[in-house]
Amino acid sequence: MFSMSRKFLLAGVLLAALTAPLCFVMADSLGQSHIFFVDKSFDEQGRGQVTASLKIVANNGYFYVEDSWYNNLTTEQKTAVDYDLQKLANEFDNNIYPRITAIYGSEWKPGIDNDNKITILLHDIKKGAAGYFRTQDEAPLIQAADSNEREMVFLNTNGLASNSIKSYLAHEFSHLITYNQKDRLRGVTEDVWLNEARADYTSTILGYNDIYQGSYLEQRVRNFINNSRDPMMEWLNTEGDYGALDIFTYYLVEKYGVAILAESLKTNLVGVDSLNSFLRKYGYSKTFSQIFSDWTIAIYLNDCSLGADYCFTKPELAVLKVAPFLILAPSASLTKLGLVYQEKPWAGYWYRIMGGQGKLDLKLAIEAGVALKVSFILCSQTGACRVDALPLDVNNQAEIIFDNFSRDYASLTLIPVILWPLTPPEDFSPV
Repeated sequence: MFSMSRKFLLAGVLLAALTAPLCFVMADSLGQSHIFFVDKSFDEQGRGQVTASLKIVANNGYFYVEDSWYNNLTTEQKTAVDYDLQKLANEFDNNIYPRITAIYGSEWKPGIDNDNKITILLHDIKKGAAGYFRTQDEAPLIQAADSNEREMVFLNTNGLASNSIKSYLAHEFSHLITYNQKDRLRGVTEDVWLNEARADYTSTILGYNDIYQGSYLEQRVRNFINNSRDPMMEWLNTEGDYGALDIFTYYLVEKYGVAILAESLKTNLVGVDSLNSFLRKYGYSKTFSQIFSDWTIAIYLNDCSLGADYCFTKPELAVLKVAPFLILAPSASLTKLGLVYQEKPWAGYWYRIMGGQGKLDLKLAIEAGVALKVSFILCSQTGACRVDALPLDVNNQAEIIFDNFSRDYASLTLIPVILWPLTPPEDFSPV
């Protein structure tokens, strides 16, 4: 009797477990060791798994450190790592987590692991990579064989002593938020460039760029100077990609507020469409394409006297100017220039024409089907400049003539921007 009753009872318990949602929490314990899946392409040794121990249990996160890396440290080095890790955990609890979630929204909480804390794993990552986020960790093992089944980000152990480590954590954490806000809640995947734009802007939100020297922003400015013509939406995950993107994002937020990043995250639209939706909602007259074109002018002129759209107000960025391609017109009574160039969409290109003698006849012929806007900056011998757009005809061609260019003007700078390679988006206007 007893045995049979026990069997029926157990069967009832098992049935309840199979039909009811899982609601238990398996909290991690300080000091415990765990085997994690990692990205082979990022791991210094090309491994797919590492063993790590839980060093700190913070209010909002578990901080794990790779065992093999940590165990090879000297006693003094371990003490320094422990100190830096505690500093990072405090920063995450007190600054990063509350401020970023207040603006961008929350990560999946309690998430796939039914735990309100996220997991931060520091392991030996290749030089040049600060960290990463894997979407498969948000899936159950039955769907992704290498899922850690956690809300989780990865950081480079070798960056722990750097002041930028907090920026790297904020960056990766924002990817975790984006996954929840876009992929999980709305069933769409954000364009990579905009996902990265929001992630990198977290450093400014958190005040890490308030002191420019040695800041994350200064690093990105150097990246931009080294590759100012990087196509913003062609994402190859290089330093050049981040340089152009960060300078543009700073411009975008300076003119339209951080709300353009925050609110566009919480819609079913992605990329340019989500930003245009924000601009329409709040009655702005300009579209994203026009804003991008204005940015290419601002990063060349950086002169507020010509209009608020053509400059930065942050002092460190107010002196930033790109160097154009210089075209010296030959000394002749009639100069005809035919420019042949190849460009990529959503990148800045600057062509400055100087010199010559007499009449300057400039003709442009653009490949059919390419949506292009050509801005120009005409500067007199006295230094006064004006900004205008060069209208294209139905054949995607344009011509501009100056009767005595060298006498009347010091330079003409053309800034052509390919906004779409084939079909123009709804917001495209060529002038």
